[in-house]
Amino acid sequence: MLTRKQIQLLEFIQKRMARDGVPPSFDEMKDALDLRSKSGIHRLVTALEERGFIRRLPHRARALEILRLPDALADTRLDALPGGAGEKPGGFTPRVISNDRPARPRGALPIMDSPAVELPVMGRIAAGVPIEAISEVSHHIAVPGTMLAGREHHYALEVKGDSMIEAGINDGDIVVIREQDAAENGDIVVALVEGHEATLKRYRRKGAMIALEAANPAYETRILPEDAVRVQGRLVGLIRSY
Repeated sequence: MLTRKQIQLLEFIQKRMARDGVPPSFDEMKDALDLRSKSGIHRLVTALEERGFIRRLPHRARALEILRLPDALADTRLDALPGGAGEKPGGFTPRVISNDRPARPRGALPIMDSPAVELPVMGRIAAGVPIEAISEVSHHIAVPGTMLAGREHHYALEVKGDSMIEAGINDGDIVVIREQDAAENGDIVVALVEGHEATLKRYRRKGAMIALEAANPAYETRILPEDAVRVQGRLVGLIRSY
């Protein structure tokens, strides 16, 4: 039998994975459960792992996998998680295409499910300190059509930096971006800052201000006036080479 706090934590992890495609950080878990320190979260995670509800994946930042849910959460189906039979709308659910691996990881998108589409790679995007805006095509890359959303225009960027590592986005990854000029809170976007710097961050609006949040505690959130930030696209996919 699980304690109330253990059930609360498991439910929070499940909801965040369904929304964002990656588990929450320990800091986010601590805040959600109103605990004073991360040591309490470590104990709860260990207890859930020992009871067979979750599994920690080695050698990966912020990597948890939900194995099963208790009866108290039975109406929150596991197949709503990324990699399951269903998928909840909203937020970013990473679809990772991995190259040069003998077996496809569980939940990865099959490469031959649909015709490949050639996308322009528009150089590099900073997942760290913003770099100058990108406007020239460096090369093209083939991505599965199922990764793209309808008839919207898409492009790709190479990630530079580690500020989004806890969102599962590493230095050197290729991100697939749907071109759009609006975003919802929690979206990971390409943002043009003050007309000349481009960065990949999580977007949140706070009144007349825009917060560009990193997914790495080593980087501070940038708070900017709304007229200093222009959304250029939303993250819809990820391509990683091993």
